[in-house]
Amino acid sequence: MSDAVLPAVTDCVAPRLVSVLIVNYRAYDELRACLASLQPFVAPDLEVVVVDHDSQPADFAAVVRQHPWVHWLPTSENRGFAAGVNRAAGVARGQFLLLLNPDCVLQGDVARELAAALDERPRAAVAGGIVRESDGTLQASARRFPGLTTGLAGRTSALSRWWPSNPLTRRNLAALAPGQRTIDVDWVSGACLLVRRAAFDLVGGMDEQFFLYWEDADLCYRLKQRGWGTIYTATSGVTHHTGRSSARQFGPSRVAFHRSAFRYHWKHAGVIGRLLAPLVWLALYGRLAIALRRSGDRSAEP
Repeated sequence: MSDAVLPAVTDCVAPRLVSVLIVNYRAYDELRACLASLQPFVAPDLEVVVVDHDSQPADFAAVVRQHPWVHWLPTSENRGFAAGVNRAAGVARGQFLLLLNPDCVLQGDVARELAAALDERPRAAVAGGIVRESDGTLQASARRFPGLTTGLAGRTSALSRWWPSNPLTRRNLAALAPGQRTIDVDWVSGACLLVRRAAFDLVGGMDEQFFLYWEDADLCYRLKQRGWGTIYTATSGVTHHTGRSSARQFGPSRVAFHRSAFRYHWKHAGVIGRLLAPLVWLALYGRLAIALRRSGDRSAEP
């Protein structure tokens, strides 16, 4: 597969309002559904850029024929989500960048709704909206920055599943109260995240040392260091069919998750946090080993 860029069918000299950036990895069925949900909202002020990692010639050709209005960036390698976002941003022309997972389906004009929310909050650089699981339940996509309680009471922890209203989980996972439209949060999931292009460029885009996972928290943290905020706001929302790409390689995706979690800790913990790094490493990789054994996938064990 050549890495040559296919030209976009629609072209426009003026900057677009929103560029939707999708990084795909062998999730062609999910990508088709995602693009079908986007197509009604494509207009001169909205473009879609798809980076297709480890591009599969037959599947890629079929999806290009179905969606010729997309700006396609196929590549024969997989350099990870953060690198894919940066590559898509390199050709995007929007004042806002909407990061969207290929296993998300839009339930409305989410890109413009999030852009309008940022217009109302000039000191916010990032906005996230309503994300639902496949069964319709609300996904905790707005969160506080990771801390000592995250492993115990994070989104996927046993405690959060069994007792979701406990104080530690409520501290880690932000939610809109009845009647609230928008709240300030620390970070939002990169499954559906809108960022100002100027702010994204200011911090150098995504950190490509994060192959998969935690690059969204890292982006929001670096933006906060520059004085920018992150908001979570009520929107028409997206349905996130979580982990369709990573489920095809459960072991490697779990390893990537825990490696990225440790990288995030090491990068942002400060002097005291780095002194505790051996304990953090043991906790993370112990958790990883348990997850791999439970899944029966020992091929990727650390």
